[in-house]
Amino acid sequence: MSSYVRRKTPGNTDWFVHDRFGMFIHFGLYALPARHEWIKTREKISEEKYQKYFDNFNPDLFDAKEWARQAKEAGMKYAVLTTKHHEGFCLFDSQYTDYKVTNTPYGKDIVREYADAFREAGLHVGFYYSLIDWHHPHFPIDRLHPRRDDEDAEQQDKGRDMKIYAEYMRNQVRELLTNYGKIDVLWFDFSYSTKPGETPYKPWMQFGGGKGKDQWEAEELIKTARELQPEIMIDNRTEIDQDLWTPEQYQPMSWIRHKETGELVTWEACQTFSGSWGYYRDEMSWKSPKMLIDMLINTVSIGGNFLMNVGPTSRGYFDHRAEDALKVYNNWMKYNSRSIYGCTMAEPEFVAPRGTRLTQSEDGKRLYIHLIEYPYAFLEMNNMAGKIDYAQFLHDGSEILFTEGKSGHFSEGATTGDNMVFFKLPQTQPPVIDPVIEIILK
Repeated sequence: MSSYVRRKTPGNTDWFVHDRFGMFIHFGLYALPARHEWIKTREKISEEKYQKYFDNFNPDLFDAKEWARQAKEAGMKYAVLTTKHHEGFCLFDSQYTDYKVTNTPYGKDIVREYADAFREAGLHVGFYYSLIDWHHPHFPIDRLHPRRDDEDAEQQDKGRDMKIYAEYMRNQVRELLTNYGKIDVLWFDFSYSTKPGETPYKPWMQFGGGKGKDQWEAEELIKTARELQPEIMIDNRTEIDQDLWTPEQYQPMSWIRHKETGELVTWEACQTFSGSWGYYRDEMSWKSPKMLIDMLINTVSIGGNFLMNVGPTSRGYFDHRAEDALKVYNNWMKYNSRSIYGCTMAEPEFVAPRGTRLTQSEDGKRLYIHLIEYPYAFLEMNNMAGKIDYAQFLHDGSEILFTEGKSGHFSEGATTGDNMVFFKLPQTQPPVIDPVIEIILK
């Protein structure tokens, strides 16, 4: 069994650290302008002008079962959908607002369709819920708000009561965790408290122009969620540590530890195929197939989960670039998923050779060497002699021959060592990204 002990959390993380790979889905009104999910505040768009996206929201090609099929074929085991993003638009039929999908031309509850389809496909279901809301009349104008630079912004902010908004959030979370069956993940986003002594964006802004756990009334919000679904996983973006740490658009190089206790935490790297989360028609910084696989491997090799995002078009389907990226995972996971599911960071006794990443099964019986940089003919690994029962390429189950102590090659000056193992590899890389050597340990 793995010797790594993770920080205890309130929710159930057992299934999560086994499954390792999930799909993030950012879908909302911002899919219509198709130039970033933060467009409302980036371009400081008024409510009146933003209303045209609401009036024309009609994802007629949306098929939740198709989304679930593509996620499952890519090897993803769970998903997290934006039930409400920062723009305030709700993809569910909430009784607490008219700013919801059932009042658009589409008219149907997308969250219900998503939850039912993904659950039916055997995938765990997660909900993202934005703490930020640029539409709600009681959400105080702050440094991120679209109205922050209006000439009459201070006047617009008068009378806005954060307590009313915090109650609105609790009511909606109650709806989400009552009306849609068992929910496995609740992904709040995000806090940005003004630090003591920090100058607020504008002197009149409430809470110094930011918001954090006190403004969200996060303790009550989390209490509400846990009373309804005790085992649910909750992230820590309310500023209260819960089950899940979520580095964003960043690839850690070591297992994340709690900043105060030093304990290993349950964590998830959330990433995008390109540079944005919502559908962005003209954005061109799409990641290469190798980068997509490297990121997944790197994350699991240091004890993390990987949540890869898709931003559907305004008509509700994944565009060709997203489909191509999902197929990259499909092609790789079809043959190599055993090195991801039920795996974690290798035990300290195993040191990754240069250009490789290691994962190890939780039961400790199998070690996986991911060849990020394909070596020429031989791969050396120290401290492995006497530990290997059998070695094979994972993608095709073909045997990998190895010798111990010396390379078995006639070249002068070949590296030797009693604890060294030398794997004999094909001189040319097999036709697979980052081939994996599976080692069955004695």
